[in-house]
Amino acid sequence: MNDLNKWRDYLRDFAEKREWTQFHSPKNLAMALSVEVAELLEHFQWQTEEQSHNPEPERLAAIADEIADVQLYLIRLADRLKVDIGQAVEQKTKKNEEKYPVEKVRGSSRKYTEY
Repeated sequence: MNDLNKWRDYLRDFAEKREWTQFHSPKNLAMALSVEVAELLEHFQWQTEEQSHNPEPERLAAIADEIADVQLYLIRLADRLKVDIGQAVEQKTKKNEEKYPVEKVRGSSRKYTEY
């Protein structure tokens, strides 16, 4: 969690120094996040399963950049909404464990509403 807090503080400072906080509404950050996720998806479009597991080094570097962009926007969005990412992840994983008990879902891709 310390790393997330470090990046949260860095991004807050980065935006404030550039006077960008005025543009970082939750709506705008969520839209920017969506764009970054789409850019990440572009690297996998039309690839086979095997190719997606073994991207060539140049593509992997580009994928890493997009993953970083997604993470940075998530951190910034959480900061603007005062969401503690660690706490949110903990709560969500507990919900997932309840919705997807091992004995019902092992080896299955069914959604919890299907069993």
